[in-house]
Amino acid sequence: MKRTTLSLIAGATALAAVTGFAALTAPDGTAAPGARATTRLPVERVGLVCPAPSTSEVAETLYTSYTPTGTGTGTGTGSAPAGGKAEPPTAQLRTAASAPSAGGDGKTGKKPKDAKAPPTVTAPGKPVTAEAEGGSVPALTGAATGALAPGWTVQQTTVVPAGGARGLLGLGCGAPDTDFWFPAASTAKDRQDYVHLTNPDDTAAVADIELYGPEGVLKSQFTEGIPVPAHSTVPVLLSTLTSGAGQKDVTVHVTTRSGRVGAAVAAADEKLGSDWIAPAADPAASAVLPGIPADATSVRLVAFAPGEDDADLKVQLVTASGTIVPAGAGSLHVKSGMTAAADLPNLTRGAVGSLLLTPSDPKKATPVVAALEVVRGKGENTEIAFIPATAAVSARATVADNRAKGSTLSLTAPGAEAQVKVTASAGSGGGTPVSKTVTVKAGTTTVLTDLVPGGLKGSYALTVEPVSGGKVHAARTLALPEDGVPMFTVQTFVDDRGTVEVPTAHQNLGVLD
Repeated sequence: MKRTTLSLIAGATALAAVTGFAALTAPDGTAAPGARATTRLPVERVGLVCPAPSTSEVAETLYTSYTPTGTGTGTGTGSAPAGGKAEPPTAQLRTAASAPSAGGDGKTGKKPKDAKAPPTVTAPGKPVTAEAEGGSVPALTGAATGALAPGWTVQQTTVVPAGGARGLLGLGCGAPDTDFWFPAASTAKDRQDYVHLTNPDDTAAVADIELYGPEGVLKSQFTEGIPVPAHSTVPVLLSTLTSGAGQKDVTVHVTTRSGRVGAAVAAADEKLGSDWIAPAADPAASAVLPGIPADATSVRLVAFAPGEDDADLKVQLVTASGTIVPAGAGSLHVKSGMTAAADLPNLTRGAVGSLLLTPSDPKKATPVVAALEVVRGKGENTEIAFIPATAAVSARATVADNRAKGSTLSLTAPGAEAQVKVTASAGSGGGTPVSKTVTVKAGTTTVLTDLVPGGLKGSYALTVEPVSGGKVHAARTLALPEDGVPMFTVQTFVDDRGTVEVPTAHQNLGVLD
């Protein structure tokens, strides 16, 4: 009897495009011949989480949802269920219920207020916006599928003109995960820092929070086994978790025992203003913190060494003309398991720059996580923002909600010279996209302020794609001054992971007897 065996490459490839993982096996369970080869395909589904934007009744929030055009976005049509028709691509957000707050601060769950028309993208290349007002706007979770999935991003921008949470708060809504690091948090008396845990899935998640101060682990309570119900969000006030309140510099580590969450820290300083702290890049021996504003009046570096070894770091500023060592602040010693901090006075001296951290001794490379606390303005007219260490853009990254006169793009090449393609999308209300190839010299930071869509109406997205050369780290500063306060926020460019590596099997037409 003769049998014809055919590989199931099509099915496996579709699975990989949806889940990011696939394995090819023969009928007897062994690895199929040829399965070691891989290829990259556009993802078919991605999820994002946006935390509740503010508790202030005078808050005004703008959501900007965007999928870039390009690789993988031209032909996708969504997934087809077995025996059914392919569903059209979607990119939609929905509200998440507010669960009782952890940490014993007395807050209880509340019924979420519907945001006005959460943004829905219908085609790649054009941002879609939606507005929400007040302090009862809920957290949002959502997913993009098909052609709208690769590179989907949502920017959450909130203006709070008055009160204890005054400021411009910006955040790129993050993908759910199981592990997050937040240097530069605080439990000081003049700070109110909440870590927001949001579960986008159909099953409950369980999270743990660890706090580390200058002397090591902070004695904590209510930090283990925090339940985060399905499709809900839990805010946790950090100062209620520990008897060691009053710590200016704290590193927060969020992990999950089960499930996934989106996590971000809302930091509010009574004197300086407020903003979001986004997750820092994973622990690494070197770190780049891009996009320090030219007129920063205060810059504070916070770092943490999670391993068993101390870290000795060389601190350098990457400027438009080259890499220099800041006067009086060229090194930082970080003890194992402890948070270290250093003020960097007069750092930028009127020019945008990026901070580069490297091992003082290359033979003793110890992984660290790091972030910057940056202040603009003086006296009562100040505003605060945070810049986490960020990985280089490997394929493509996007930050949405840019304004014609308020956006500054910083591109840093800490090693070799590099070329990147920068695209300003069409505007949310109209306009023609434009692209530019930018060369970033080795060891420098290049700044763009004039790449704006033609005939722009509304806001637009900026997309960065490497072309050749070394690694590039990027950040966008959005400045929206109000009543003499230099309100601003900084978002780093995080690779959008719009493609996934999947196994490639070869069709087998062999005949077996």
